[in-house]
Amino acid sequence: MQLLLPGQTLRNKRQLENMRKVYEADSLIDAQLILDMLENVDIAAILVNGNLSGGLGELPVSPPEIWIKRDFDEERACRIIRDFDAPQKPFEEISCHQCGEINPASFEICWNCHAELL
Repeated sequence: MQLLLPGQTLRNKRQLENMRKVYEADSLIDAQLILDMLENVDIAAILVNGNLSGGLGELPVSPPEIWIKRDFDEERACRIIRDFDAPQKPFEEISCHQCGEINPASFEICWNCHAELL
């Protein structure tokens, strides 16, 4: 007896045996973002368990996973995933000299009073 993942057929189980799982997502959105980033750099990948989220709360559900199709892409894929999961730097802010409003450091003009930021 072969063990299959939820929603999996025997045919796609054989396909997964030749692939490597590189990511287990907290949400379907994160999984889709990772999949898109990998495909944008020509890393062949698939999303597994992506259509199971409809039963959340009612059924035990396996989290969405990303599997790559070629072994030699694993290092690049892991680097992309590591960058995605890295904590983001807090946004720098500057205070407007005219009205005192806080603005993102990337702004050149105060969003509140339209004064030029120094």
